[in-house]
Amino acid sequence: MAKEIDNPCIALCQLSGDLCVSCGRTKDDIRKWKRMKRPEKMAAVQRASARLKALQKKKG
Repeated sequence: MAKEIDNPCIALCQLSGDLCVSCGRTKDDIRKWKRMKRPEKMAAVQRASARLKALQKKKG
């Protein structure tokens, strides 16, 4: 059985428009997380990671 994808939430929700700047997910990704299948979760985590990296570059 495939390993479950961990929720990227770090319980420090800070929404800026449609984006949580703590975990990198959109409001839509957050709402749909529990219903997503494994491939969808993997893609959401990858997108969130890319968003967080982009935010770090802007700050740096």
